[in-house]
Amino acid sequence: MKRWFWLGLGLSGLVASGCGSDPDPIVVIQPQACPGTSEAALPDPAVSALSTDTAPDGVIITYKPKVSASALAASADIVKAVEREGGTVKRRIPTLNMVSARLSPEAIAALKLRPDVLSVTPNRRVHAMGLPTPPPVVSWQGAFSTQGSVGEYTEGLKMIQAPLVWDANNDGIIDTGAPTGEGVKVCVIDSGWDSKHPELKAAFLKGRDFVDNDDDPSDQSVSQGVLTVGGGHGTHVSATILAQFGPGSGARVAPGEEPNGVVGVAPGASLLVARVLDTEGGGSTDDVIAAVEWCHSEGARIASLSLGAAQPSEDEQTVFEKVWNGGNGMLSVAASGNDGKRGIAYPAAYLPTVMAVGAVDSKGEYAPFSQYGQELSVVGPGVNVLSATVLSAASLSQLTAASVSITSSPLTYTAQGTYTGRLVNCGLGADRASCGESATCDGFVAYVDRGDLFFEEKARNVIQAGARAVIIGNNVAEDGDGTFTLGSANPHWVPTVSVSMASGEALKGLVGQEVTVTITGLDYQRESGTSMATPHVSGVAALVFSARPDLSAAHVRAVLEKTAQDDKTAPGVDEKYGHGLVQAAKAVALARTLPQGGGPLPLP
Repeated sequence: MKRWFWLGLGLSGLVASGCGSDPDPIVVIQPQACPGTSEAALPDPAVSALSTDTAPDGVIITYKPKVSASALAASADIVKAVEREGGTVKRRIPTLNMVSARLSPEAIAALKLRPDVLSVTPNRRVHAMGLPTPPPVVSWQGAFSTQGSVGEYTEGLKMIQAPLVWDANNDGIIDTGAPTGEGVKVCVIDSGWDSKHPELKAAFLKGRDFVDNDDDPSDQSVSQGVLTVGGGHGTHVSATILAQFGPGSGARVAPGEEPNGVVGVAPGASLLVARVLDTEGGGSTDDVIAAVEWCHSEGARIASLSLGAAQPSEDEQTVFEKVWNGGNGMLSVAASGNDGKRGIAYPAAYLPTVMAVGAVDSKGEYAPFSQYGQELSVVGPGVNVLSATVLSAASLSQLTAASVSITSSPLTYTAQGTYTGRLVNCGLGADRASCGESATCDGFVAYVDRGDLFFEEKARNVIQAGARAVIIGNNVAEDGDGTFTLGSANPHWVPTVSVSMASGEALKGLVGQEVTVTITGLDYQRESGTSMATPHVSGVAALVFSARPDLSAAHVRAVLEKTAQDDKTAPGVDEKYGHGLVQAAKAVALARTLPQGGGPLPLP
């Protein structure tokens, strides 16, 4: 049962007024939200009172070092100045003479006048260069083996010759003595990882969470007692680099995929995780700076950054220059960006200290979303890349009506589970009344047509009307079953799928009959973006360092560029392919010919 209430002027509004006057507005009758469903609305994110339009994440203050004082003592003076101005210090990076803080515009202006302050710049936002995925997490315990299956070799791995380096005879067994990345630490600066995923557990060494300021870089955060899990971006990137080789992982794959999952480009490498992106895929420049420095201090030879921003940051560029130099220099590899325009994102565009990576598809052709420019170094596979994700974050849907299976697609952020109930036509799902009197709080499956509203609004309305599962029908025939999203995570979502226009029309003829909607979790997912291309290149760099640990970051960069496969349609270095598609076997072979210490850099 469900109670109803009146909206408008009340019952008198249903009666026309006297002659010569306009009738009162018609009253709209709405059912009350079913118990426990009113929370389906998503709260607006809070904004700090110290935020400004120009610097939503505050500012980075660079100050002059003091000859007679330690780095910590010098930063203490700036911290006191910030606090005197009513600001809040977020992070101290004394080795780089930097402090990040939130301040009012007036306080920022005052700080700029201090003689010991060199610059005050916006602590700009950075973003993941890929799409987020749904959030749930489940537990698993696994083991590592050096024997696996060639079925673990993804399309991307074979394109860049990775198996030729450590499985030359293609028998599914690591060749004795082959470079696998062993002895090389790769630091993934991203959204964190899923510590329970069997593809990564054996490789993990250490982590740091710069978002929550602790030593647990899990792709999740707790706020006011509520756990929010990220979309698995960092897990996907990490597994592309060093997913473990061998059977028995126990992770769940989609029907038709290799049961053992995937193997990374450098499965013997060690993983450092620096979390700088929150569960929404955003982060700030100061966290990236601190993460880069931390990775280098932990002995990483490679930093992989599938993130970026449209504008440069001098403070950020400084840290990449610092870690690049010297015999223990760190090679930083970053995504070029996904806007499909000329102009490389930052930090990828910092020459020569960062390698900018663009994306190609499975045929080696330029991916239209990949940002390009003269700073582009190389390209890697970045379209429909299969890799691990947060356990159960990917979804598989099944829809059955009248004992017939109907093709469907899960909406991003859908809840998982199975529900069987009466099918109710809720039209466009414009409000709680859209489902009519057939809707009850006892539960039903809502069919909703695409159009007018965002999918999350439609879902919220029919859930509050009592729906325990939702089917969204497409209104464009050529779009098939569509690729839709509920916008963001919400613990009150229900299993939600989309179907094609033709299937939607067929379902309307089954209103009143029982249908079953099932959403199950998967532990691997295909994603596209320069985010996915970047770890392929990072993995190849790890193989080269594994074969020649004496080489500098500059030598490894030169080796990767010189051995890249040139695009035959546009010979030579160009803005969309850079030097070309990285080739692991050729890179390792060239690296082995270099004199001790590398000698002169190989000319491109």
